[in-house]
Amino acid sequence: MAQHGPAPIQAGDSPRQIAGILLAAGRGTRFDPTGQLNKLMQPLADGTPVAAASASALLAVLPDVIAIVRDHTSALSRLLASAGCRVLSCPDAGRGMAASLVCGILATPQHAGCLIALADMPFVQQSTLQALVDALTQGADIAAPVWNGHRGNPVAFSAWHRQRLLSLEGDRGARALLQQYPVREVIVTDPGILRDIDTPSDLPPTTHIRSLT
Repeated sequence: MAQHGPAPIQAGDSPRQIAGILLAAGRGTRFDPTGQLNKLMQPLADGTPVAAASASALLAVLPDVIAIVRDHTSALSRLLASAGCRVLSCPDAGRGMAASLVCGILATPQHAGCLIALADMPFVQQSTLQALVDALTQGADIAAPVWNGHRGNPVAFSAWHRQRLLSLEGDRGARALLQQYPVREVIVTDPGILRDIDTPSDLPPTTHIRSLT
């Protein structure tokens, strides 16, 4: 089959050629309709905040991670910066996930690809993230993890899709691209690709909900 996208990234190339984009600008209204509680700041079983766990896993695989937030002055922004992320606020975040994604893509003009992760999915394993990066380096244009027959997140895109990613709108993110273009499915033994923090019941049962924004 002919290669449609860019040539595979050569072994030995700098890992900074692939960026991590951590989407952390959602309102999380299903977690707290009042908007007073930020689910990304809630502690997991070991006390690590949700967003910090997601960021740490991504940073362990990719040294250049851009975290997209709603407010650069928030505790969440400071948390992600201290973890090692480049933190950018997205003024259009209220328009949907695609707006946050576009902000991240605009910050990676020289990269050969990006791994797009969700900050409310702290259970994704580092081995899964590495496998997706490896799929890009081997020439995939889109790579998505599959566990137990179900496709999940995060998803990796080569720079061949850059303009398509920049044209996205609404709250469906890049889902349309996965429906329209070939996807290399990466089989993983990682149920974390399907597990997010959507409501308080998704947190460990012993978690004490923190009133942090």
